[in-house]
Amino acid sequence: MKNGLNTFMSILILAVLASGVYFIVQTVRESAAAAANAASAPFQGIQEANYSMQTQVSQLLNPTPTIIPDPVTYINEIRAIARLETIQYSIEKVITAEVGQGTFGFAFGDKLLFVAHGIVIAGIDMEKLQPGDMRLDNGVLYVRLPPTEIFIATLDNEKSYVYDRETGLLTKGFTDLETLARQTAEDEIRKAALEDGILTQGQTNAENYLLKFFTALGYKTVLFEH
Repeated sequence: MKNGLNTFMSILILAVLASGVYFIVQTVRESAAAAANAASAPFQGIQEANYSMQTQVSQLLNPTPTIIPDPVTYINEIRAIARLETIQYSIEKVITAEVGQGTFGFAFGDKLLFVAHGIVIAGIDMEKLQPGDMRLDNGVLYVRLPPTEIFIATLDNEKSYVYDRETGLLTKGFTDLETLARQTAEDEIRKAALEDGILTQGQTNAENYLLKFFTALGYKTVLFEH
């Protein structure tokens, strides 16, 4: 009985000692962590201040544009239009724009390849139709349409892009080169549509459309005069 009591007391004492040691170790760890945090606090403040300074300098060197539209809108003109759009072309054209491609082109030259996507729309401006351009003779409707014209010839900026650009070793490039390429592209797209006969096709489409329209109105015979 006495031996059992001694054993129990020994185990109890060991447990108390182990708990005390664990408590001391945890206290030391917490104190060390607190001291480390206290020591690093000034450095964290310096790092935060340094980051804030870097951010401000970056904003000064690379400012973000702020666009503020004027709340007042001026409508200069309102004009009614009666355009009959009869045909649309979607055209892709590759434009080469270059400057300074002489002997020293490797140093001062600038060259780019611009892939242009554009649309050309043509049709008849019905406002130009005069009273004498339509006449009814013996049940036959004679119609003289205004000439077909191009209404829109423009680039699709979402699809158009600079495919490649090469600048000389001693230049940053010609600032307006891409602008010139875009202007040339619009002219070339318009020219390509004209060469392909967009006006003739537009005239034919207009006559076909108006033939159905006049027939639906009750005119059995419709002739287009040129």
